[in-house]
Amino acid sequence: MDRTIPAVITALVLLGVLILMWRSWRKRSRRDAGLTAGYPMPSTEGVALAGAEAYYVATTPRDAPLERLAIRGLGFRARAALTVTGAGVTLDLDGNEPVFVPAAAIDAVGAAQVAIDRAVETDGLVRLSWRLYSPQNAEITHDRRAVDSFFRIIDPRDRARLVDTIRTISATAAGPATGSAAAPAKQDESEA
Repeated sequence: MDRTIPAVITALVLLGVLILMWRSWRKRSRRDAGLTAGYPMPSTEGVALAGAEAYYVATTPRDAPLERLAIRGLGFRARAALTVTGAGVTLDLDGNEPVFVPAAAIDAVGAAQVAIDRAVETDGLVRLSWRLYSPQNAEITHDRRAVDSFFRIIDPRDRARLVDTIRTISATAAGPATGSAAAPAKQDESEA
């Protein structure tokens, strides 16, 4: 009898917290319902220039690493395979369709230490900064919503090669060979 009342109070508090969490996620899902994960996959896969097994942490608005976006296919943590080709980066998250980010949509790649619910050693995360796809306008322009996707590379030996390859393809896509003056400006982030 002495433990019944505290147990009921604890259960009610936990239930209240769960309900608040569920309502918050539902509100966030409605807010981000119009956002699309990635771009249409290219017709040809291309040669893999680099790749790595990783843990996908989150995708957040640019410069807001503590606010997760509820984008379908990128809303939850998962194990992932990253593949870099000349066309862009493919994010293959377990349980989801692959997400393609073209080289022209990549703004920067670098290191990070904190993202949403993950704090690691200095430069322990790879941050891929890119612009979301808009089905209404297929052209990649600077005014698209900027986001950061965070990954924890499983084998640290793969990190430097992956980051360098992404920098190379994004710099090539932004160069004069593309002929696009609307390509986003590239930023050189700290070494990973």
